Amino acid sequence: MGVKIAATSAALCFAASAVQAADPGLTDLSIEELANLQITSVSRRAERLSDAAAAVYVITPEAIRRSGATSLPQALRLAPNLQVAQVNANQYAISARGFNNAIGNKLLVLIDGRTVYTPFFSGVFWDQQDLLLEDVERIEVISGPGATLWGSNAVNGVINVITRAASETQGVLAVADAGTDEGRLAARYGGTLGELGHFRLYGKRSHLSPTRNAAGTEATDRWDMQQAGFRADGSAGSDDWTLQGDIYRGISDAQFFVGLINAGRLEAAGANLLGRWTHRFDGDSSLRLQAYYDRSKRDDPVSYRPQERIADIEAQHALRLGAHQLVWGGGYRRASDDVQPGVVFGFVPASRTLHWTNLFLQDGIRMGDTVDLTLGAKLEHNDYTGTEKLPSARLAWKPAPQQLLWGAVSRAVRAPARLDHDLRVPPPPRPVYIIGDGSSFISEVATVFELGWREQLGAQLSWSVAAFHTRWSRLRSGQPPPNAQVQNMIDGSTRGIEAWADWRPVPRWRLSAGFTLLLEDLQVMPGSTDPVGPRALGNDPHHQWSLRNSIDLTPTQELDIDVRRVAALPAPQVPAYTAWDVRYGWRPRADLLLALVGRNLFQPSHAEFGEPVPRSEIARSALLQVTWTY
Repeated sequence: MGVKIAATSAALCFAASAVQAADPGLTDLSIEELANLQITSVSRRAERLSDAAAAVYVITPEAIRRSGATSLPQALRLAPNLQVAQVNANQYAISARGFNNAIGNKLLVLIDGRTVYTPFFSGVFWDQQDLLLEDVERIEVISGPGATLWGSNAVNGVINVITRAASETQGVLAVADAGTDEGRLAARYGGTLGELGHFRLYGKRSHLSPTRNAAGTEATDRWDMQQAGFRADGSAGSDDWTLQGDIYRGISDAQFFVGLINAGRLEAAGANLLGRWTHRFDGDSSLRLQAYYDRSKRDDPVSYRPQERIADIEAQHALRLGAHQLVWGGGYRRASDDVQPGVVFGFVPASRTLHWTNLFLQDGIRMGDTVDLTLGAKLEHNDYTGTEKLPSARLAWKPAPQQLLWGAVSRAVRAPARLDHDLRVPPPPRPVYIIGDGSSFISEVATVFELGWREQLGAQLSWSVAAFHTRWSRLRSGQPPPNAQVQNMIDGSTRGIEAWADWRPVPRWRLSAGFTLLLEDLQVMPGSTDPVGPRALGNDPHHQWSLRNSIDLTPTQELDIDVRRVAALPAPQVPAYTAWDVRYGWRPRADLLLALVGRNLFQPSHAEFGEPVPRSEIARSALLQVTWTY
């Protein structure tokens, strides 16, 4: 599937035959509405964004639409408290508060309550995590620890993607995108289940063209993805239920090892099924049960060939007792995998089954009309280090109705994964240069102190700022090869500032800005022989800023200009860059939206991540988007 006139025409004809009317769900939020938006990621219960004692940013569906994003990683660029770097056509490095790399292991990502990090290395395969962005209700992005509620991987942040209920996506939607480096076709149909509830079905296919390096050589990172899924929701009296699932398959070009040997294509496939039931009791009390099964297979001849089967079940009870708002529960997770070796990596043993169990309790205590104290603790047991203790305390004070001063102290851990214990580089029977330390590798520990302020100034302006200081101990380190063991011999601290603001001087004009500052002070511990040191943990900019300008030119025309500046990365060195993205949208009639998107407009290309050779350059691009609804 190339970006050709024939493909574009076919896409437009497909979309035109599928839809005819407007989607009422994509509405803009005023400053007041955004402050009153109900979120759930901070405390596992509904609360107003303006009352949340955490550094949390919400990406709205309107912001996603007006950005022209076609994938989840692109949409996450809208969160000013995330570091998002595109590695090549289909790979991203995404983190919060540092330690960014393509297999980042300190950020927990959920899609509708399903944890999508990969247990054998505790990171996310971003090329496998896709969804129909038009179905997203909101994306809640917490920078900072959420381990008390979400577990041992929620160290530097939590990304919680929440899609709309099936009742909000009725009728037909069709989308066709065609551009210089990507294309997409997608369709969705929503209907009723009689008195039982509502459902939706969707299918999509996307194509990413290969990138090039600075010398102009084409990479083997072309990516074709197909995905389909469903969601059904219903209510009966005091009970609500949801059943949803997805199936997908992606394939790349033939990969070359050391630039010479044809290692074959990278392929990824998987499926998941999730069920959730909620019962509401009298007296502001509810019980929720959730279970899901996730199966995936990745055939990467260069790296490894993992197959994973994950089963997860959890229960949560929320109730109010006087001044106490309690949320407690527990869960069990089982991950069974088989990781066959590639050219570079192997695991010994190749197959393993891991188990996690947890219990958590959080108590939100109303101390007065303006002060709230939240105390929480989680006990999580894993097969490598036993039971980990994850406590937190948060204090919030509202000196005025539209102001919030908050502070928090938390302990979070990144528990060991298969990669830390069972890794072999290269795989047997060749001589081993790097080996996982199955006997003594223990959890990485973060003690985090946070202080934040959030304020809404009238109906036009809101802003938020947070400062953090994290003390790290027992971070992952290495030794000189051969037989270099993975160890816990790096410690130190990170600190920084995160700030963002939203200003709406007139109803048709909105300005959004964000800024982050990150300072890292990490060092190897006495006795370590690590030849690389802290730079192996990630590659982070000292600062970054963004500015988003959204204007409704007329009732049917809109213009969006996004500018982001990312400071240079130190090791390996990546030059600083400034990217300008522009989108023009036109709605010629109520059921039809046309948009022209230009990315990286004022430079031919720039690098965002990776070693100088064979690092991909992210090129200037253009995209035509067509959306019909009925």
